[in-house]
Amino acid sequence: MKIAIGGDHGGFDLKEHIIAHLKEEGYEVMDLGTYSKDSCDYPVFGHAVAKAVAAKEADYGIVICTTGIGISIAANKVPGIRAALCTNELMAKMTRLHNDANVLALGANIVGPGLAIAITDTFLKGEFSGGERHQRRVDLLEKY
Repeated sequence: MKIAIGGDHGGFDLKEHIIAHLKEEGYEVMDLGTYSKDSCDYPVFGHAVAKAVAAKEADYGIVICTTGIGISIAANKVPGIRAALCTNELMAKMTRLHNDANVLALGANIVGPGLAIAITDTFLKGEFSGGERHQRRVDLLEKY
C-alpha cells in the first residue's frame, strides 16, 4: 500500500516520526514535503497530498500541520478527497467505516507521537462498511 504524506513546518517532526513507522510496517511512502522546519504554507502540502490520492498515485494520504485544521481544509478542496481530522482512534475508525475517508489529517500540537501512530494505524487498517446509507452519504459528499 502506498501512502502520500505531507505537512508544513509545524508538522515536520511528527511527519518524520510517522514516515519512519510506516516504513517499518512495510508501507511505501511518498514524502511530499516539507523537508525542513523552515516556515512554509500548509495549503501547498495539503493540496499536493490530496492531488496524489485523487490521481490514484497513492492509496491514502496523511496531512499534518500544527492543529490539523488548515491542512485538512486545503486537502478537502481537491475533488474526490474526504480528509478527516482525527484526534483519537475512534474518530479514525469511524471515518473509514462511515465516510470512506481517504486522507487522514493530524495536528502535531494536538496529538503526541504515540497517539498519532495509533490513529494512523487505525485509519490505515480500517475499511469502509459499504452500507447503503453510508455509500449514499459518501455519494452526496462527492456530489456537492
